[in-house]
Amino acid sequence: MKKITIGGVPEHFNLPWHMAIENNKFKDKHIDLQWKEFPGGTGAMCSALRDGSIDAAVILTEGIIKDIIAGNPSKIVKTYVDSPLLWGIHVAKNSKFNSVQELNNAKIAISRPGSGSQLMAKVNAVKQGFNVDQLKYVLVKNLVGGVNALSDGSADYFMWEHFMTKPYVDNGTFRRLDSLETPWPCFVIAVRNNILKEEPEAIKTIIKVINKQLKHFEKPVENDKLIAHFSDRYQLKVEDVKTWLSLTKWNRKKTVSKKLINSIQNKLTDYDVIKENVPAKALIKKMF
Repeated sequence: MKKITIGGVPEHFNLPWHMAIENNKFKDKHIDLQWKEFPGGTGAMCSALRDGSIDAAVILTEGIIKDIIAGNPSKIVKTYVDSPLLWGIHVAKNSKFNSVQELNNAKIAISRPGSGSQLMAKVNAVKQGFNVDQLKYVLVKNLVGGVNALSDGSADYFMWEHFMTKPYVDNGTFRRLDSLETPWPCFVIAVRNNILKEEPEAIKTIIKVINKQLKHFEKPVENDKLIAHFSDRYQLKVEDVKTWLSLTKWNRKKTVSKKLINSIQNKLTDYDVIKENVPAKALIKKMF
């Protein structure tokens, strides 16, 4: 039995992993897959990959590309979700801000440096014509920290996944000014280089198992039991789960293409997330 520790956010996108683990799909293939939750998101997972406390991560595409370029000893082995992530742009209910255009020079709540919440703030700034070099950040660790920072006024706006934050919009804690899609597929699987070298067969098996699990999610809007599972586990309204699932495209391919990675890098450069492209082979590892 090979033990592999994988990290992920405690959000609805990762239900396929939990279902596979709970139904012993990995153990049946002699993989002891240990799941580690990261409420702090991509920045926290990048740190964990660097210090070796996890072997792999289900992680935001833009965050891991930026961090591998910055020295993270990992590679992307597979795209997990092909569709973009929808980020809500939120302010407190009593905020003076009423449009995204008014947010120039406002204080931005982010989970940590290198997080998706920071990188998407840059994407939004470029789109709005704000000066990216003058963005002001307030570190809040996670979603709860973002709620607190907007509520106590220490930050002005906060970008986080649209559907996970919708309960806070529904109960009046937040006002959502707008939503912004990532201009690339949102989640990939990244693995530390030493694990790729020492346990390539285990990583191949994990990819095969999760791809098989994702087959059950190909027509999820027709599966009332699955929708109810999402709703109960993540405290989301059934209609919101249906909307989210209708927008989500899972990836069941075994590899990630150099063409896709280069295309993503071009966009990341345009949005000032990275300064220049690197060869795709520095970012990905072909397992099959």
